[in-house]
Amino acid sequence: MTKMQKVDQFQGERLKESPFHSRQSELNLRDAWSSWNGYKFAEYYYDAEFEYFCIRNSCGTYDITPMQKYIVTGKNAEKMLNRMVTRDITKLKLNKVTYVCWCTDEGRLIDDGTIFKLSSNKFMLTCGSPSLAWLKKSCIGIDEVKVHDYSDLLAALSVQGPTSCEILKTMGIESIENLKPFSVLITTLPGLDNVPLMVSRTGFTGDLGYELWIDFDHALEFWDALYTAGENFGIQPYGEEATNMARLEAGFLMPGMEFNEALKTVNFQYDQTPFDLSLDWLVDFKKPHFNGKNALLKIANQGSEYKLIKLDIEGNKPANESFLYSDKRCSKEIGYVTSAMWSPVVKANIALAMVKTKHITGNIWAEIYYSRELRHQSKVARCEVRNRPFWAPDRARVTPPGPT
Repeated sequence: MTKMQKVDQFQGERLKESPFHSRQSELNLRDAWSSWNGYKFAEYYYDAEFEYFCIRNSCGTYDITPMQKYIVTGKNAEKMLNRMVTRDITKLKLNKVTYVCWCTDEGRLIDDGTIFKLSSNKFMLTCGSPSLAWLKKSCIGIDEVKVHDYSDLLAALSVQGPTSCEILKTMGIESIENLKPFSVLITTLPGLDNVPLMVSRTGFTGDLGYELWIDFDHALEFWDALYTAGENFGIQPYGEEATNMARLEAGFLMPGMEFNEALKTVNFQYDQTPFDLSLDWLVDFKKPHFNGKNALLKIANQGSEYKLIKLDIEGNKPANESFLYSDKRCSKEIGYVTSAMWSPVVKANIALAMVKTKHITGNIWAEIYYSRELRHQSKVARCEVRNRPFWAPDRARVTPPGPT
């Protein structure tokens, strides 16, 4: 009689491992793991600041396999997606990518993400949180459209930094230097002509960078080819902490920091609208009906009470979780900081903040609390509104990217 195998009663609760995990675990010297959508996910590998400087000075790789990936197909795929999101994607050209968001009937933001147009009847939607149920609801009343969940089938790696293009060229990806921002290249894994590889010039760092998409079965072959090509270019993996630093310099939004996803909030208006988040440019009222349009029209006419803005704050103490005031005595609260850091590359104390709209053009002061050798300190610092990203190098926009 053979012994029965022991059943793991917690199997369904254990974190999944990305197809890149065996390589990443060797490089995660601090064993610093977190979780994202049920996957084991690196907070950092060695040191977050070191990884941040790899993004800005050489090249870093970031595992985005846990990102949700949906393929939408059919004659009415575009029609369905255009009804779901606030932006007019009928203007999206073949092999292009666009940033989008979608809302509840009340105009509250559910999530943001990107849409890839792969053919006239095939699109890919990527986002940070599971959205399959919402996508299926959005299909109601529309025939000839199907939604396929590729989240656990398609591996993805973000390759970011000034040497990223050279590394991909060295790897053997032809014409990568001619790929324009928000464009897609459909190719094959160098050396394996039967293995599809998709490259998009996209990312979450505000720098020159690419995102590469490949099936799970060939993920390690891709990783090894990439790291062999990048050996002389300083390629390193980076985790969530370095990502958060880079995206803040670029002025990008982070769920759970700049906004609450509407389907996850308990209290109404603890979430946000696109107008609150300065995403007005993503809302196209000229296109036909889309989800939340009537509510957003009303909000647009009334105006938002709060607005997300960029701040340059005097001094070098990050204003994490600080309240904002209209006077130096801190007698009238007008907002709060959502994300803050001292930026090494900008050499400035920067922040994203929600501020009452009527006070944006006036004086803004931050009440900052910090610790110095276990002694709690506080200071009041003047804030200056910035209208452009804190960090936006030319190499992120020009084609070919040019010298690093």
